[in-house]
This record gives sequence, structure tokens and C-alpha cells, in this order.
Amino acid sequence: MKKNKKTFIATLIILVCVLFAACFLVNKPETQQINSIDVSLIEDGVYTGECDNKLVKAGVEVQVEDGRITNIKILEHENGLGSKAETIVNRVIQGQTLNVDAVTGATYSSNTILKAIENALHQGEKEVNL
Repeated sequence: MKKNKKTFIATLIILVCVLFAACFLVNKPETQQINSIDVSLIEDGVYTGECDNKLVKAGVEVQVEDGRITNIKILEHENGLGSKAETIVNRVIQGQTLNVDAVTGATYSSNTILKAIENALHQGEKEVNL
């Protein structure tokens, strides 16, 4: 009887793992293309941006003053695995660029947050008259 119970539990665990893996593969987040933005061309203000990347979703508020990113606030970050990628906003502020390394072990979340920042900054782009 104990052997049957152990076999049942092992089978159940394997089934749950297979279902979880299949769900992740079907809903795997897409690789985000992060584009450079010249922050000096962004008007002063506070801008919001979002990125929904299937299993990872982020919403941010970006403050720009005198052509510099002065603050980034995470409004939403759904990833199910923790929040260590949120430290990427410090890298963006320090470097004044979106071209920063992803947080180790949190690549999808890092890139989703970066794309949300990019989307926010696009709202403040000044029109260039040629």
C-alpha cells in the first residue's frame, strides 16, 4: 500500500512539473527590443509607460528634468518570481540610458521594465522641426 501511495505522489509531482513547464513554454515572454532614447530630447515632466510581456507585466512612472531622468517609480510589476529586477531602475538613472545590463536571473522582468520606461519616455519626446 505504501509503495502505491509513493508512486501516486511521484506521478502527481511529475505531472504538475510537466504542466507548469508546458504552460511556461506556451506563454514564454517575448524578447523585448529596447531602443535608445536621447533623454535630452524629452520635455520636462512625468510620464507613464507600460509593457505586457505575457507572464511579465510592468508599469512605470518616469520623471524627467533638464534633459535627465531624475526618478523612476515602479507602479506595477507582475512576474510571479520576486522583485529583484526592479533594481534596474537605479542603473537607468545612474547611466541616463536604457542600454544597461539586465539583472542576473531576471532577464525577462528587466527587459519588460526597460520597455515600459522606453514607452513612457516616448510620450515626452519633443517634435524636431527640420
